[in-house]
Amino acid sequence: MISALVQFNPDPAMIPLRSFLSLIFVLAASLPAAEPLLISQPQPEIASPSFKEPLDKTWSIAHGRWTPREGVLDVVELPENKHVPVLHHKVPLQTAVIECEVRFDKPGTFLVGCDATKHVGRVIVKPDGLSIAEDSVKPSHTLATLKLPVKTGEWHHLRVEWTGDQMAANLDGHTLKAQHPYLATPKTRSWLAVGKAAQVRALKVSGTARAAAK
Repeated sequence: MISALVQFNPDPAMIPLRSFLSLIFVLAASLPAAEPLLISQPQPEIASPSFKEPLDKTWSIAHGRWTPREGVLDVVELPENKHVPVLHHKVPLQTAVIECEVRFDKPGTFLVGCDATKHVGRVIVKPDGLSIAEDSVKPSHTLATLKLPVKTGEWHHLRVEWTGDQMAANLDGHTLKAQHPYLATPKTRSWLAVGKAAQVRALKVSGTARAAAK
């Protein structure tokens, strides 16, 4: 059992290198995958770009420079835009699961959000933690906040979900949830945004598209 291995806590100097590496492998391989937050049923995969080739036509760069390179999406703010980098995904997901890993070289922000005719809701990753906001008013109305350090130079795993009037996020195993009537607004697209610069990898978008109006 993992708990027994952790409690044993052997001295690396007393264990042959091969055995010690095997112990590390067992512990790492046993880390749990991201658990569902709001949506218990598996959702159809909508997008999973490799970032080894240009993004397809469902993606649209609104601001900044988004460069896929060797499995990583490099994001940089362009001063002439006078706006943080924004990447739109033009699929109207009413129920969504968005997962990715993000890395900052300097303290910055990373956002995952959804729109109707205007912004609906967003998850914000900042150097001091995680928050969820709804956008029925300006500035955005913060619904929930979780304080935790988001270190530079490390990859952080983020999972975002929304369904109905709820939105949730899990950052490195720490979960935050929020509920507000405005979050139930029918969505037209989702988006990613970055404050200054960041790197993104392992992006996967799953969910159920909004039915077309009759």
